[in-house]
Amino acid sequence: MNGPALQDRPSASASWRIALPHTAAAVPVARALVRTALAELEHAADCDTAELLTAELVANAVEHTAGTGPIELVLELLPSGCQVEVHDPDPAPPGDLTKPSGKDPDPWQEHGRGLLLIRALSSSCGHRPTDTGKAVWFRLPTVPAQRRPA
Repeated sequence: MNGPALQDRPSASASWRIALPHTAAAVPVARALVRTALAELEHAADCDTAELLTAELVANAVEHTAGTGPIELVLELLPSGCQVEVHDPDPAPPGDLTKPSGKDPDPWQEHGRGLLLIRALSSSCGHRPTDTGKAVWFRLPTVPAQRRPA
């Protein structure tokens, strides 16, 4: 497993790429990476939302893709906000991230709200094919200084 690697970028930008196990153990690891990256760089994106949406993407990749090979988390911090991508080996689209499905998730079911949360809480989201499967992503804008926790 590769460790987080800070790549040289302009001072207000940074990116990480890390392979995660194709198990549920990947979810808290991904959340911790996002939390640490946003806190250590005092990035202005909403950390709680970034953690939640990252957990949804990683959990979906683990639950809905076959195989035992790693999934990959890519976190990019930019002056305009952050982008998180999760790469998995399944080329099939994750569902519709760009518009509501027309039916509300069943409130009694444990699953089925991940894509809804990603659509509702991110500034943009989507998916794209990769050489080895697909990448599912979301973006969050920077939070104005007056709205950040003290």
